[in-house]
Amino acid sequence: MPVPPLNSDDHVSGPADAPLELIMYGDFQCPYCSASQSIVARVRKRLDGRLRFAFRHLPLHEVHPDAQRAAEASEAAAAQGKFWEMHDALYANGGRFSFDDLAEVAGRLGLDVERFRAELIDGAYTGRVERDAEGARAAGIAATPAFIVNGVRHTESFDAGSLVDALTR
Repeated sequence: MPVPPLNSDDHVSGPADAPLELIMYGDFQCPYCSASQSIVARVRKRLDGRLRFAFRHLPLHEVHPDAQRAAEASEAAAAQGKFWEMHDALYANGGRFSFDDLAEVAGRLGLDVERFRAELIDGAYTGRVERDAEGARAAGIAATPAFIVNGVRHTESFDAGSLVDALTR
């Protein structure tokens, strides 16, 4: 089954009419996803104005016990207009995703921390995270990071040059 197309629920950066599209399925506690952030940043910079970049959740619960909580924290931040800021802060936070760690990051980002805490406690974004993960699993994606280049699963190495080549091919 193919990867679901981008929709209004997705976290997308870049022009809506960009000719190139890169989707990353990631897990905030995955060291390989963290390492890929500098690669993705280089790709985005090189293709600026021509690339739509989207991030989707695929928390790997079995190996990353705090990944779900971090994903839900990014959604709580999104509800306050700060998804990308939280995305970057989570990857920079070294895998520290206790409830208090996440609330501290939320405070640093200027979020309403009480609302943020309440939404995490209530599981307000569990379903949103699960929708991304279900789409990934339905498409046969079981590991992170996973990249979708112009609608096609990228199975080669994911250094900046390879991703740019695949996107512009």
